[in-house]
Amino acid sequence: MDVEILSRLQFAFTVAFHYIYPVMTIGLGIVLVVIEAQYLWTKDPIYRAMGKFWTKVFGLIFAIGVATGIVMEFEFGTNWATYSRFVGDVFGSALAAEGIFAFFLESGFLALLLFGWDKVGPKLHFFSTLMVCLGSHFSAVWIVIANSWMQTPAGFELARRVVDENGKPVYGPDGEQLTVTLPEGYKFQEGDFDTVFARITDFWELIFNPSAMDRLTHVILGCWLAGAFLVMSISAYYLIKKRHREFAIRSFKIGLVMAAIVSLMQLASGSASALGVLKNQPTKLAAMEGIFETKPYTPMSAFGWVDVENRETYSIAIPGMLSWLAYNDFEKAVPGLEEFPEEDWPPIQITFQAYHIMINIGMALIVLSWAGILLWRLGWLWKPHESKIAWWYLTVMVFAVLLPQIANQCGWYTAEVGRQPWVVWGLMRTSEGLSKSVTAEMVLASLIMFFLIYSLLFVLFLYLLHRKIMHGPEDVDPGPSTRGVIPDQLS
Repeated sequence: MDVEILSRLQFAFTVAFHYIYPVMTIGLGIVLVVIEAQYLWTKDPIYRAMGKFWTKVFGLIFAIGVATGIVMEFEFGTNWATYSRFVGDVFGSALAAEGIFAFFLESGFLALLLFGWDKVGPKLHFFSTLMVCLGSHFSAVWIVIANSWMQTPAGFELARRVVDENGKPVYGPDGEQLTVTLPEGYKFQEGDFDTVFARITDFWELIFNPSAMDRLTHVILGCWLAGAFLVMSISAYYLIKKRHREFAIRSFKIGLVMAAIVSLMQLASGSASALGVLKNQPTKLAAMEGIFETKPYTPMSAFGWVDVENRETYSIAIPGMLSWLAYNDFEKAVPGLEEFPEEDWPPIQITFQAYHIMINIGMALIVLSWAGILLWRLGWLWKPHESKIAWWYLTVMVFAVLLPQIANQCGWYTAEVGRQPWVVWGLMRTSEGLSKSVTAEMVLASLIMFFLIYSLLFVLFLYLLHRKIMHGPEDVDPGPSTRGVIPDQLS
């Protein structure tokens, strides 16, 4: 393999592995806020036990997430130095904001969240939980904004660093390197990326770039689903095993209500995101649906296979549905890949499959969530040893924790693979962003090293999570709450 493919594989592997953890901490943050609010409202000790247990799970996930996230910042400098030089003014400001407004806020209150249960009052502890939850969300905000700028760049201009005939920087009287603003619509020449860079002209336009808010909403909702299904998975296990029954019921209820609402919100968010892709990145949408020809009644596929060589897509599809969703007109054609130069096509098969796996899992999450609501309303859900339907449902929910994770990963693969061959849409190709001094052998060696280290970290994470689940929450003698809520006896 050449250095470009290996560098892309390395970054994809490290990002995908890291992304397992932030989605759970963001989702669990919301759950912790709800639990502690319930504790402040009712003074019921079961909510305190719930909060302490889920906080321990949160702390474990947060620690692994931090350890795996640091690596990516170094990769920008080692593997993608040319890219970093080109977007440093833009990308660096967003990453700096993430560190200042998100990571410091989250980590600053994390100690109170983890260790302050018996050292500070419940209101201060609740405030620390709010701040950690807010910090984790801010982290997603700035990362998604930075990535969205790469998808739909805005609020910038191109400039050139001035160098002398020997290629050395030229500095002005104030000690700053001299730069020259390039005209709008400038066409890149060979070697430009040694001196040309993107410079911010409007910070707010950068933040609210055309895809940022749609993508941010979609990402945050995906994180909430991951947190909700994690809570339901562990709670379902306890219900099946007849352990910590009251804890499990109350935790499951919180996760289930959250999942039922958010799964429908995610459906609406996904539709809005797809419309944004059609407007801003039409080649990506064509690849997502395997559309080669521009023709009326453009179909929308449920699943299928793309024969790229013969320019044919074999799928179960609804004729005209994509046209109607895009334009409210069955006859209007959605642009196919034939409209664009072939060198600008993304890898079609991967984009198509990742997108449809994400969509189908999203629909499955809606069905699972609302099936749980129905079983709850019928009074069967909490009786898995009396109702086979409830037992099978809870068994499925134990393993359903994987579904939001797979959907989130596939969503990012759709976005990132579908953006190719551009690392910054319409400005810099991925091949142009590589470091010039890095060889394929170097990247391969580091990729193998990362694989081994991350495998050990994943095994450690599963081992520690398993221990916490087996230990379970603190045993609590439930008593009447100040709001008249009398919990069932723990078993």
